[in-house]
Amino acid sequence: MWIYQKKLEFPVEITNPDLRMGRMLMAQYGGPDSELSAGARYLTQRFSMPDDRVRATLNDIGTEELAHWEIIGVMIQQSMRGATLAELEEAGLLGYYTLHNHGVFPADPNGIPFTASYIQCTGDPITDITFDLAAEQGARATYEHLMNLTDSEEYLAPLRFLRAREIVHYQRFGECLNILKELFPNGDQNKLRR
Repeated sequence: MWIYQKKLEFPVEITNPDLRMGRMLMAQYGGPDSELSAGARYLTQRFSMPDDRVRATLNDIGTEELAHWEIIGVMIQQSMRGATLAELEEAGLLGYYTLHNHGVFPADPNGIPFTASYIQCTGDPITDITFDLAAEQGARATYEHLMNLTDSEEYLAPLRFLRAREIVHYQRFGECLNILKELFPNGDQNKLRR
């Protein structure tokens, strides 16, 4: 079903590591609105969608979110590369180091590990797509916040790319919502299940 190309969707080359940015990027690696959360959410929600077009969109975007998760993971790894214990301590990453060394682990910037409770799936198509619209806006805002934290083009270029993709995903989910509203003009989404 998927073809994996052994290259990032957008190149990452951080030559001047910034541990503070590496830590903040963890929001998009293991936080509640992370790329991992979005990918798992969409790939889960697709099973209960009553329309092939909506199901295909969730599959496509869910897969792309996993590619974005990979980009963020590379950015974190490159940000932490070669960091000393003193530098990790200064960046507030000593607890992270204790558990994960320089590994990339799905946790948020506060060290809270990823949990399946971040994956929203109600089985109600309109509710799930509406949630997805909000999630994409939340991810866009997070990328904007991350962009406000740095002047480094090495960070800004991939962050701009990722932010732009969130906007496209939002638009595609808007199209999905319109399809579902046509299928269920009275909002009765249970008709197909009777």
